[in-house]
Amino acid sequence: MKYFSTRDTSLKLDSAQAIVRGLSKDGGLFCPDGIPKITDDEKKFLISATYRERAAFVLGKFLTDFSEEELNSFCEKAYSTEKFDTPACAPVHMLDEKLAILELWHGPTCAFKDMALQMLPYLLSASLKKTGEKRCAAILVATSGDTGKAALEGFADVEGTKIAVFYPKDGVSKIQERQMTTQSGNNVYVSSVVGNFDDVQSAMKKIFSDEEIRGKASENGCIFSSANSINWGRAVPQIAYYVSGYFDLLASGKISEGDEINVCVPTGNFGNILAAFYAREMGIPIKKFICASNSNNVLTDFFRDGKYDKRREFHVTNSPAMDILISSNLERLVFHLSGNDDKTVVKYMSKLNEDGAYTVSSEIFEKISALFYGGCCNGEDTLKTISSVYSEHNYLIDTHTAVAVNVYNRYVKETGDDSVTLLASTASPFKFADSVLSALGIDINQGGEELLNILSKTTGAKVPLPLSSIFEKEERFLNTATREELPQTVLKFTNGEI
Repeated sequence: MKYFSTRDTSLKLDSAQAIVRGLSKDGGLFCPDGIPKITDDEKKFLISATYRERAAFVLGKFLTDFSEEELNSFCEKAYSTEKFDTPACAPVHMLDEKLAILELWHGPTCAFKDMALQMLPYLLSASLKKTGEKRCAAILVATSGDTGKAALEGFADVEGTKIAVFYPKDGVSKIQERQMTTQSGNNVYVSSVVGNFDDVQSAMKKIFSDEEIRGKASENGCIFSSANSINWGRAVPQIAYYVSGYFDLLASGKISEGDEINVCVPTGNFGNILAAFYAREMGIPIKKFICASNSNNVLTDFFRDGKYDKRREFHVTNSPAMDILISSNLERLVFHLSGNDDKTVVKYMSKLNEDGAYTVSSEIFEKISALFYGGCCNGEDTLKTISSVYSEHNYLIDTHTAVAVNVYNRYVKETGDDSVTLLASTASPFKFADSVLSALGIDINQGGEELLNILSKTTGAKVPLPLSSIFEKEERFLNTATREELPQTVLKFTNGEI
């Protein structure tokens, strides 16, 4: 299978090459030249397979220049019981007969990003060898909270790599920030950036596409790569958990073969829900994608009228990983639904860059409307949803999952569609303990570790070890940079000066 850029289909690469590059030089995202299908015989295997086996199967469908032996080995290591607190890795919890919570936070950083970022280091290291790349892979990460720690955890002290993570100052939770600033490893660097996530992400994309900066980094012995979901090596492992979730529902008898399900995902950068789209294209019977946003509702508006318009007020919310106005992975969806038309994508992305908005054609919007429902939830309703889910089901959810549950309930009420829905739960509630406690009506004057203990005592839920242990570690990275300083900061990083 080959991969080409969303902005230039004449450029075709093997998956290993696409993973090493991360982002195309033209600013486009790498996409497969076809979507592999799951056969009937393969479905019989998948229904009784382990998560590791399912993940290796999905990876093998897309990464055809990797051997079956390689991928099985990677999955055994990435999804080991030493890293995940349950052998299921991504278990399904039935909130009721219709709503299945896909718990994606059982990994070492307690967020869904672990599902891909425990795998990516193995894929990238192998890809560097396959492509004959001798330079060090300098991984640049813009994060709205969870990706940063998960990437740091995955790449810390991995041979042939070094990783720098940048996050918006005052734009992540205190626990998320401390997870990053206390990171161990000799090849890691962390800095906050003045501005919001879109500012950080845009600056990173400019660095990737800047020939001069890339040239200077090469002189320093480094090649840039990415651990964000713009990297196909990060995107493809995410497909696996939707495939796995569907077969878990089938194996448990919650659905029957041939039944269509819906998928509901809280998302800002669109990568997580895009993975579900790829699962559908492989043959998983998904009827509707319910895209849940917080007050930064640019995706909600897009799914209602086909216009993507980032020219709006930016809101800092209690679901900070979704505080995004530029959803990079939406470009991949538009590319596929346009019939892999790179010229159309270039036109839309140019308008977004120059005018701050673009509107898809009626043909593309018709396809989008048939598949997607967009809804949003403000901060107050997010807290009410946490409270109601806990009181009605004795089940604790974080703020991002609450956004999804709220939008799911609204979708069912508006449409009457009560199909079994697989809902992505993206983080442990303990990562946002202050908001969760507030939702439960508990006054909080403490901070840090004490918040975790109060939430645990209040609900009986156990504090995840990866979170409780961060308060025992010293903060290593207390740096702050402006957007204008980032190119020079990155070059210093590649040269070993910081």
